[in-house]
Amino acid sequence: MTISKIAARYVYDSRGNPTVEVDVVTETGLHRAIVPSGASTGQHEAHELRDGDKSKWGGKGVLKAVENVNQVIGPKLIEENLDVKDQKAVDDFLINLDGSKNKTKLGANAVLGVSLAVAKAAAAEKKVPLYAHVSDLAGTKKPYVLPVPFMNVLNGGSHAGGRNAPSFSEALRQGSETYQQLKSLAKKKYGQSAGNVGDEGGVAPDIQTAEEALELITEAIEKAGYTGQMNIAMDVASSEFYKEEANKYDLDFKNPDSDPSKWITYEELADQYKQLVSKYPIVSIEDPFGENDWEAWSYFYKTSDFQIVGDDLTVTNPEFIKKAIDLKSCNCLLLKVNQIGTLTESIQAAKDAFGANWGVMVSHRSGETEDVTISDIVVGLRAGQIKTGAPARSERLAKLNQILRIEEELGDKAVYVGNNFRNAVNL
Repeated sequence: MTISKIAARYVYDSRGNPTVEVDVVTETGLHRAIVPSGASTGQHEAHELRDGDKSKWGGKGVLKAVENVNQVIGPKLIEENLDVKDQKAVDDFLINLDGSKNKTKLGANAVLGVSLAVAKAAAAEKKVPLYAHVSDLAGTKKPYVLPVPFMNVLNGGSHAGGRNAPSFSEALRQGSETYQQLKSLAKKKYGQSAGNVGDEGGVAPDIQTAEEALELITEAIEKAGYTGQMNIAMDVASSEFYKEEANKYDLDFKNPDSDPSKWITYEELADQYKQLVSKYPIVSIEDPFGENDWEAWSYFYKTSDFQIVGDDLTVTNPEFIKKAIDLKSCNCLLLKVNQIGTLTESIQAAKDAFGANWGVMVSHRSGETEDVTISDIVVGLRAGQIKTGAPARSERLAKLNQILRIEEELGDKAVYVGNNFRNAVNL
């Protein structure tokens, strides 16, 4: 089945910034995808095309990307007459049409919108759910695996995940109950405004240290009655406080007058992480070091037995994933479809990671939308881990609610990954 119409427009993401929405029309009807947008982005991510016109949306408009879909990609893809079920042929065509290394010409936001909408059209033509189509494309075995939800309950980088729950829906309930406890604790300890939520739905009290944050989450887990059943993951985003010129880390980076003599080496930072892991139920640390500090990552990897997740380090890019595998820098890929720009490349990135016995955590972005494609991707890939933000704000919950529906639909044709989240693909 071929495409009869492709149309793009701008809509708004969860931060109130414009983003690209694409409609693909085939005989089965209209199929739509919306592209998310990141805030803490790695240097090497695929290029998100923004207009740069400061008089509109502060320069963040996507009219050029929309025009690229409507004037360039759409007409040329329709003319090519490709079968929507041949995702690789479609994505290869899009990559070649752009022709640049990082999708800078047409914009990864333009390319990805088309790639994902085509995948939805293909699932409709095959009369199967999107997760089943993704599973076919990736060649994953059955039964389907439902992921552990990693919920960003404290903005600034801590996640709680129900790994010991018997099912996805139970894990989500535990996470949501813990989140409510955390919210009331934060208000009690830090004042009413501490209950306000950040971009990803997590509460954002004025916490000064990692220890303070972990104490608060541990107390919330205890109050919800899940001590020993729920673990903690940290997203450090340390590229934000890595001082490349000094090859040191500034833990006081929010202070413009921070004292350089207090900046620490990667070995000292690694020791701090290890102390935290020995004291709290931390099972996963994301971006513990700067994205260009490869030596630090390899040092940490050699001496750690928990999950080390590469996000800014690997940016869902086969070139950087290969480098991280070769240098033994981490053992889990954070998969963000808009970091690379097509579904085929995202599937390949996951396969490269699985091939190295890594885990794969499929992730939202801080600028999200109501589009739930990543929920189908995490199930279709058997990735076993999804990072979606807190159980608050509809654009986050849309993803979790979609997995609830998938769980109900699959019944006993799916297993919940639980403790095996790092090895879901081999279950």
